[in-house]
Parts: sequence; structure tokens; C-alpha cells
Amino acid sequence: MQDALIDTLPLPQRLALSYAPRKMRGATLALLALDERLSGILRQKGETIIAQMKLAWWRDRFAEAPSEWPEGEPLLALLREFPGDLARLGKVVDGWELLLSDTLDAEAIETFAHGRAQGWLALARAQDPEIDEMAVLNPARQFVFADLALHLDQGDERAAVEALLKMERRSRTGKAPKSVRSLIVLQALALRAIDHSHESLLTGPAAMALAMRVGITGR
Repeated sequence: MQDALIDTLPLPQRLALSYAPRKMRGATLALLALDERLSGILRQKGETIIAQMKLAWWRDRFAEAPSEWPEGEPLLALLREFPGDLARLGKVVDGWELLLSDTLDAEAIETFAHGRAQGWLALARAQDPEIDEMAVLNPARQFVFADLALHLDQGDERAAVEALLKMERRSRTGKAPKSVRSLIVLQALALRAIDHSHESLLTGPAAMALAMRVGITGR
């Protein structure tokens, strides 16, 4: 089951997953696969209402007890073992839904980033309920802003995202916990892509070297 879900991940996410702590690998895979499933809903061509209905289906699941979830969905099966607060995953869905808006203003972009970051916070808090939340939310928001910018054409919306990213990068927080090491790898790769005007996270051998260093050291 896990191998099939890994196959759904983009290459950068697969690489980042390889640096997840062994005991957090399943939960990290579930989070990455959920993120990819939700982004896939938005990438599909069709009526906005259809995308909203699909997102609502996932939101409804995270408002239920896992025992009530339908059988036969591999991602749901893995999410049954997710150790974090499932309600935070509902906020991830809420965040993705904001991208269905016709235009993205700064408030919508901020809300999207905060919502998408909640999955990583749920993962970290499952390991340490007393975790410094900003040590997780800050790198998560940086990754989300950078990832979104890389998927937008040059224009007002991308400029707004990059401005928010610039402000987020000025924040100083403690070192992120090892439980979200995969996130830190993705953050580093996304920021490198932005800084070097690359179109993807894994451009050139230096990207692999960066992923290895951050994956091992967390910095």
C-alpha cells in the first residue's frame, strides 16, 4: 500500500520522504500523499463546483472518527494511523480550497499557507505536544509560499506571494524538530529554486547535495 502511495509523489517529495525518521515515515508519507491528492484536485480541468465537492469529501472525513471512514481508499487507510490531530488536516483542505478563487490577494495567500502548514504542525505535535509551533509553522509557510510562487506565472499574484515569502524569511525561530525533517528538506529545495530562478526543486546536482546535507543535519 505504501509503495503505491509513494509512486503518486513528485520526485522532490519522494526524496524528502527518504529523510523522515523511521518511526515517522508512515505519517510523513500520509501527509505528503494527502497534499498531492488535494493539489491534484485543483489541477484537474473542470467546474469549480466539482473541485469544491471533492475537497468537501476530504474535509468531512477529517471531521469524522477514522472508524467511520469508508474502506478501500489506500490513503485513508494510511491516514487511520496518522498520530496527529485530524482536525488540523481539515484545515489543510480549507487552505487548498482558497486557490479556487478567481484572484489571490495577500489575505487569501496567507490563509492558504497557514492552512497547508497545519499538517506539519499536527505531525510535530504528535511527537512533542510542547513543541515551539513557530519552529514548524515558519519553515512550512516558507515552503508553501515558495512552492506556490514556482507554480505561478510572473505577475501580480506571484509578486504578492514572493513578498510574503520575503517577510516570512525574516522571522527567526528555533530549529525545527527532527519529526518534520522532510519538510525542512522541501523548504531548502524550494528556497534554492526561488533564489536561483529555477523552475523546479531539483535543478542540477547541487540540489541533491543540498537535500542530503539538510536531510542529515536539519540545516
